[in-house]
Amino acid sequence: MAAKLDLAFVRSHFPAFKEPSLFGQAFFDNAGGSYACQSVIDHLDQYYRETKLQPYHLHPASQKAGAQMDLSHERLASYLNVDASEVHLGPSSSQNTYVLAQAFGKVLVVGDEIIVTNQDHEANIGVWRALEKKGLVIKEWQVDPATGSLHLDDLKGLFSKRTKLLVFTHCSNVVAEINPVAEICQLARAANVATVVDGVSYAGHGLPDVNALGADIYLLSLYKAYGPHLGVMVIRHAMAETLGNQSHYFNNAYRHKWFVPAGPDHAQVAASRGVLDYFDALHDHHFAPTTSAQEKSQRVRRLMLDAEQALLSRLIEFVDQHPKLRLIGPNDATKRAATVSIIPQGQTPQELAKKLVEQGIICGAGHFYAVRLLEAMGIDPNTGVLRLSFVHYTQAEEIDQLIAALEKALA
Repeated sequence: MAAKLDLAFVRSHFPAFKEPSLFGQAFFDNAGGSYACQSVIDHLDQYYRETKLQPYHLHPASQKAGAQMDLSHERLASYLNVDASEVHLGPSSSQNTYVLAQAFGKVLVVGDEIIVTNQDHEANIGVWRALEKKGLVIKEWQVDPATGSLHLDDLKGLFSKRTKLLVFTHCSNVVAEINPVAEICQLARAANVATVVDGVSYAGHGLPDVNALGADIYLLSLYKAYGPHLGVMVIRHAMAETLGNQSHYFNNAYRHKWFVPAGPDHAQVAASRGVLDYFDALHDHHFAPTTSAQEKSQRVRRLMLDAEQALLSRLIEFVDQHPKLRLIGPNDATKRAATVSIIPQGQTPQELAKKLVEQGIICGAGHFYAVRLLEAMGIDPNTGVLRLSFVHYTQAEEIDQLIAALEKALA
């Protein structure tokens, strides 16, 4: 029998739920950034109090600072099922993709092809398109304009002998459909094409097994996965060697610095391990002990997804059946993340969002940096969509509050 999420235990790890100014406010803007868990806040506070100095120097406090940063890399790697030296912590995923694009621009040659989608967040599209100025050829794997889905048959027709890189998303931050990453990466590998996968909209619903997915590079944002405002890049060893050091030449011996040319945010890197402390606590509260980080990761991911999908089914059913709402993406909760984008009839997404906010619903409206996707689907990016996104700490009562608020705002 599958474990059932203990919501009281979960919410006890998030100070936001004890914050008086947020009482009565239901948080449905998690796709823009989740609440931070207590262990992250504690580690950040500890770092600033005890070790706010240059790490890795000779003083014991400096050594402690460096050890905390190293531990974050190790803990993240264990949950993602990769080596610690393959984990890079940069300022944001947008900045990380910029660094990656510059790196690829140095090793690819005129006429080489990069495939991008029009389903992604612009951070995982624009930096690659900019390489056209260097003579690279950009091909677009286009969504189905009716559904926003990506079809594998369309991708297969884009590969050629000059294709070097495929860049796509684990799931869209608007459509929310979970793409078959392992299958896509396998197709790319068979065509001798490297892969960059944007997992930012997926990782808050459970850290993936990157090794099993087969991606050469996998990206996620910790601030959307209960942590500090950092972007995580997993760059597999062979790909890192191909791209080479993008930092100061004298940092060549330090792999963690290769793809973070601005240098690490010491305190936030050190605090990142708090996300894994929380996941460990979540695991140990619900399951028998295990020393396998991968078993923990799989169990926690399933626990979170099961809790979300039960609530997601209710919200999707309401939206899908309401005559004044258009649901973007699949109506099957098992095929998508807990992000629900909506276009209302008779009012703009912004007008509907305002009515919801006035009823204690924290949400947003706009294009959410998915302008190309909205244009492909015939949706005006100037108004965009209303987006309602939640994660495992959301309560059934908050779904009730949201549905009641929608009914009133649409009456």
